[in-house]
This record gives sequence, C-alpha cells and structure tokens, in this order.
Amino acid sequence: MDVLDLLLSPTRAVKRTCRTVPDLRSVTHVGEEVPPWDLGLESDSVERLWRSFEALYRTGLYPAIQVSIRHRGQVALQRAIGHASGNSPGDPSDSPRIPATVDTPFLLYSASKAITAMVIHKLDEQHKLHLDDRVCEYIPEFAQQGKEWITIRHVLGHRAGIPNLPPGTMDLELLDRPDEIIRLLSHAPKVWRPGHRLAYHAVSGGFVLGEIVRRVTGQDIRHVLRKEVVDPLGFRWMNFGVADADVSKVARDAFTGLPVWPPFSWLFQRVLGTSFEGAVQLASDPRFLRGIVPAANIVSTADELSAFYQCLLNGGELDGVRIFDRRTVQHATSEQTFWELDLTLGIPLRYGLGFMLGGDPVGLFGWRTPRAFGHLGLTNILSWADPDRELSVAILTSGKPFLSLDVARLLQAVYQVGASFPIVAA
Repeated sequence: MDVLDLLLSPTRAVKRTCRTVPDLRSVTHVGEEVPPWDLGLESDSVERLWRSFEALYRTGLYPAIQVSIRHRGQVALQRAIGHASGNSPGDPSDSPRIPATVDTPFLLYSASKAITAMVIHKLDEQHKLHLDDRVCEYIPEFAQQGKEWITIRHVLGHRAGIPNLPPGTMDLELLDRPDEIIRLLSHAPKVWRPGHRLAYHAVSGGFVLGEIVRRVTGQDIRHVLRKEVVDPLGFRWMNFGVADADVSKVARDAFTGLPVWPPFSWLFQRVLGTSFEGAVQLASDPRFLRGIVPAANIVSTADELSAFYQCLLNGGELDGVRIFDRRTVQHATSEQTFWELDLTLGIPLRYGLGFMLGGDPVGLFGWRTPRAFGHLGLTNILSWADPDRELSVAILTSGKPFLSLDVARLLQAVYQVGASFPIVAA
C-alpha cells in the first residue's frame, strides 16, 4: 500500500464501488499497438503508463476504462480494462459480466462539445454561417428576454449568458421535438449580458448550436456530422446517439464514489436540470442514447476519438483525407479566454471556441501543456491533443464518481501521460 492508498482508505467503507479481480490480465483487452522503440520511446514506457490506469481501475470506481494514445500519428497504447456491463455497484453478483474491449463504444458526455463545435466551424468554413452572426438570425424566436444580441461565438465560448437549463428541458420525451426545446430556451431569461461573463454552458449551448445546424442545412446535426466527418474518416461510431439495435452495445455507466452534497448538488441541479446521480441515470436511458443531445451524447470508442484529435493535430487531415481547412482548426483551438474564473465550474480555465485548453506549468491535460486542446466529459472522461508532444489522447471511463479522493488516481494517470511522452516540438 502506497501513501496515496493510506490517505484514501478512510472513505472506502462508505463509497459505491465495483468488484475488481486480482488478475488484471483476465479483464484486459489490448488492441494493435506500435512498439515503443519504433516511436523513439523507452522500451518499458508504455507499460509503466498502463500501470497507472491499472491503479485507477483498482479503486473500484470504474467498471470499465478504455484508453487510446497516438504519438507521432501512430497508436502507442490502445487498451481496455474491466466490464462493459454487469459489474456496476448494485448489480447482482450473478449478473452476466460483459468484458470491455477496445471496440466497446462509450458515452462521451461533455467531451461531445468539441465535436459539436467542429461541425459549426465546418459550416463557417463552407460560408453557410459566420461565427459572429447573432443566433436569432437563424432562430428568430430566440430574440426574447434580452437574448437578441447573443452570437454563435458567444455560445461556443461559454459567454452567451444562458448557462442554466429552464425547467422541463431535459424531459427525454422532448428529444424528438427539438422545436419544443428551443421554445423553452427562447422563453428563458439570460443570466448575464452576452459576452460579459464566462460561465460553462453544460447543456443549453449545445441545443442552440444543434438547432442552428438544423436550420442552416435542413438536416439534423447527426446527419451533418456523419456526412462531413464520420463517413469520410471511416468511423463506426462517433455520432450523436446510436441506433436502437446498438443501445445494448454501449458501455453501461454507473454512479460511483460518495454522495454529492450541497452546494455541489445545487450546482448540478441548476446547470444540468437534474442531480449528478440523476444525470448518470438519465444518460443511461435508451431514449437519451437514441436521441440527439449536442452537448452530451456522442457515442464513440477511444480509438475513434483519439483519431479525431489526431486529425485536428494534423491540421484537419487524417490518412490522406482532409476534413477541415488548417485555418479552421487554428481558429477553433486558439485561445479566447486566458485563465478567467468560470462562474459555473468555480475554477479558472482557458477556453478556445469549443475547446478547453491546457496550461503552463499545469493545466487540465497535465504539466507543461500550453498548446494542448481538448475537453472533459462529466469529470471522468478526457480527450485532448498536445502539439508539443505530437500526442492525441482519449481516456474513456464508465464510472462516474464526483466526491471521492480516489479520483486523484485519474489525475495521476493524466500526468503520467505527459511524463511518458517528452516534448518533441519547440
């Protein structure tokens, strides 16, 4: 037992955890990986890194963990550990346990926002809209309650002043009725003057962006993402929701760890329209998994998500297929907010237009990541690209703890990624 284990042990008796097994190899699936020496790495560097994810799994907070890391455009690590279903807290001991593999799709939660943003940037690249256009130019009924001056740029940068969801918005029966969702958002008052305050828009901004796509193209954002990104890159998943026949294939998420108490519980209720635990339950509902929630319900594998970030790292091109103009990627990932206090999350962050940014000496994506860009997903999913390390990373988890010191293991794994891949670009 190390020092961190000693510090964490007092909470273990009261938190919700999964059952783990002593032989981790029996619940580990390894995909195709390029040998580390072919990437200029030490021979045991990848195994040392993987041990940090094994330590994360041993906390019992994550039924499944899936990781894909590309370095210099090649897959350095591609593995999964745990079970896609059957091993969540509260599952009967005789439940069938379905192993997670590198092909198991996961729900991305807010990590979806970066992909949604790139759909908007693609339409800007095609001159079908402009980022400084007002939202009401595309959604006329949105020009109510002082929201007529909100621009698309404001929404992408979390400065639209509408971070909270009006009551009833997350009624899953409304996912097939986007006009009703927009009606609720249109009637809701703004919280701040557009452009004035930084406040993370957890769900609200996504619905607005999705509706703009629908009105500009005449097609829903799922169709546009498939046409512009998913099909050209040959992906199986990485889209909003799944077909009804695929719902059972998605890794089952589980609320783990300690209960969420005030004031954090109040924050989630206001921003998500439900509690933290309720958000996990809602996201597991087949209606959520089949619908379109632009800020929160893209389903993907770590491999596809890492490949998407590799495409952005390459300036919009992957394996000879160009998806975005290089200037589009630069615009989307350029700094818009420099360490400003986010009034929703309560911490200072750097943002691009749809992306969270790294930092120096420390940031969301580890040490010395000033040019890194990516996004979090419900606190336990991370995806990013780091140009300085020629690195694209996707860490997907099906466990959703909030208040648990064991989450320090996740931070430890993130920082180990940076330590395992030295900076290679000036």
